[in-house]
Amino acid sequence: MSAAEDGPGAPAPRDLWVFGYGSLVWRPSFAFVERRPARLRGWTRRFWQGSTDHRGVPGAPGRVVTLHRSAEAVCWGTAYRIAAERVAEVMAHLDWREKGGYERVDAQLELLSPDGTARAVVYVATRANPNYLGPAPLEAIAAQVRRSEGPSGPNPEYVLRLAEALRTMRAEDPHVFALEALLRR
Repeated sequence: MSAAEDGPGAPAPRDLWVFGYGSLVWRPSFAFVERRPARLRGWTRRFWQGSTDHRGVPGAPGRVVTLHRSAEAVCWGTAYRIAAERVAEVMAHLDWREKGGYERVDAQLELLSPDGTARAVVYVATRANPNYLGPAPLEAIAAQVRRSEGPSGPNPEYVLRLAEALRTMRAEDPHVFALEALLRR
């Protein structure tokens, strides 16, 4: 930022909300001021993203979640409010953490407990990224998850921790819970 942008006419730094719907739900790994359960309407969570840097390795990717647009869907997750003075640092960390094909999207969240709304940054992996795996039968996804492990640990742990966190929120997610059930068999 130039000195001119820091002058009296510059917008004041503002806090930023970040929405987590995968591992960010239970393992944020960054400083935040506030954490609240939240919902994102019009998107559904799916295990359609390959992970070659966290829950798998190149040549043997794990599967992690991304969001897919779906008009009637509601995705539960966790919203984190980042203090204005930490936004640049936290976003640099998240850009590194979500580097495996995720892009920033601006979205309107429903904050819960207490109720409200907020604009938030959401990381979404689209079909255009090289790690995108797309839909597959749930049994095939479960088989891939069972055999995958990466620097962040075994892929089944990711699914089980996400399911546990969603239950703690009293959230419903048939896709996650069905995959969890297959992994527990």
